[in-house]
Amino acid sequence: MTSAPAGTGRRGSYQATKPELLRRFRKVEGQVAGIARMVEEERYCPEVLIQIRSATAALDQIGFLLLREHLAHCVADGMRRGEGDQYLDEVMEVVRGFSRR
Repeated sequence: MTSAPAGTGRRGSYQATKPELLRRFRKVEGQVAGIARMVEEERYCPEVLIQIRSATAALDQIGFLLLREHLAHCVADGMRRGEGDQYLDEVMEVVRGFSRR
């Protein structure tokens, strides 16, 4: 886990989208529970894999939503304060993590 650049709090900038984020997380929780049931029922492997990919895609979308909020608020505020490079480095580290999969 990366820490926030110096001088910032650790609170997220996603307060406006929090209900939507939580709704999406609950949906993913349901998907994962369904996948576990599929394994318990010994469903055909490609069916399980398709559902895993669907859950992964849903998590990716949550990640992009969070990234957008971070860029729009935290990074923009950091740039206004002259701390843009620190924030951009942090964002690049996160984006690299997304691309490693």
